[in-house]
Amino acid sequence: MSARPAIGTVAAEARVSIKTVSRVINNSDRVTQATRDHVMSVIRRLGYSPSSNARRLAGHRSLLVGLPFDNPYASYVTEVQGGALARFRAANYQVVSHACDSRSPSLGEDIRRFVSSVRVDGVILTPPLSDAHAVIDALTEDGIPFVRMAPASRSDPARSVFANDRESACAMTRQLALLGHRRIGFVAGDPRHSGTAQRHEGYCDGLRAAGLPCDDRWVVAGDGSFEAGIAAARRLLRLPRALRPTAIFCSSDRMAAGALHVAHEKGIAVPTQLSIAGCGDEPLASQVWPRLSTISLPLYGLARQAATLLVAQLQPESAPVALDPVASSLILRQSTGPAPDRRA
Repeated sequence: MSARPAIGTVAAEARVSIKTVSRVINNSDRVTQATRDHVMSVIRRLGYSPSSNARRLAGHRSLLVGLPFDNPYASYVTEVQGGALARFRAANYQVVSHACDSRSPSLGEDIRRFVSSVRVDGVILTPPLSDAHAVIDALTEDGIPFVRMAPASRSDPARSVFANDRESACAMTRQLALLGHRRIGFVAGDPRHSGTAQRHEGYCDGLRAAGLPCDDRWVVAGDGSFEAGIAAARRLLRLPRALRPTAIFCSSDRMAAGALHVAHEKGIAVPTQLSIAGCGDEPLASQVWPRLSTISLPLYGLARQAATLLVAQLQPESAPVALDPVASSLILRQSTGPAPDRRA
């Protein structure tokens, strides 16, 4: 059985925009008779049956926006929700969150069902969904406005907001080098998140800026979890003493807390014998001891920017959007200090 043609297929075949197809479907008077006849002939030839999503594009708004996510950590989701709500409330929109599985083979259809059942007017995509082609293709074909948070590609700035993960990771690595550390380990995060690769690149940038080698022996894969931090720290601290890192920079605070757990377990003093840094400035970073040096990620600001861009799509009659950059910042606490040889 062949798949149902999508509104994007009709638009491409008719060589018009998706919004024009929607206006024809909804009998809008903003379409010329010639265009209407042409589009309707394509609809009949393809056997297209308009969905509820397509019928909404002509202006029947629900005043709801969707926030699908695949992140197991409540603090992340809460921060993103807070930033989005701060902007959407001013525009009289409500936010509907939706947990999903980015590894599901039916991810695109799952998002379609969510959008159709809730009848959202637009969607904000958070990592890793912001790089999921199945989701992007589904929303594009159905003509649903969307904005991506921190995607890997920067080719669509009108529908994307970006973090400075690479620059901030470089700054943290350079800070550790300034403290005299010459062997700096790095624990990478979830490979599905574009920020993971960017932080690794920033780590290497920082080493090069300090005149230090980017040695693969000091880089360990992780997934962002506390358990991954434990496994990575044990691996790094098993290296021969001459190669063992005197500082470990983790791509998440949870992994940094795991590394701190291993240091306590082995009787390694932090920061006098080993410095540990994280990323995210989650509540956990201030709850462990010593408190973690980390990178404050602008999730709230990024989500607010994403909401601003989405409102601009949903309300094209509004004033033009001018966004100020939202930068990360280093937060230096008690878990980092001078390298052991510098202390001596």
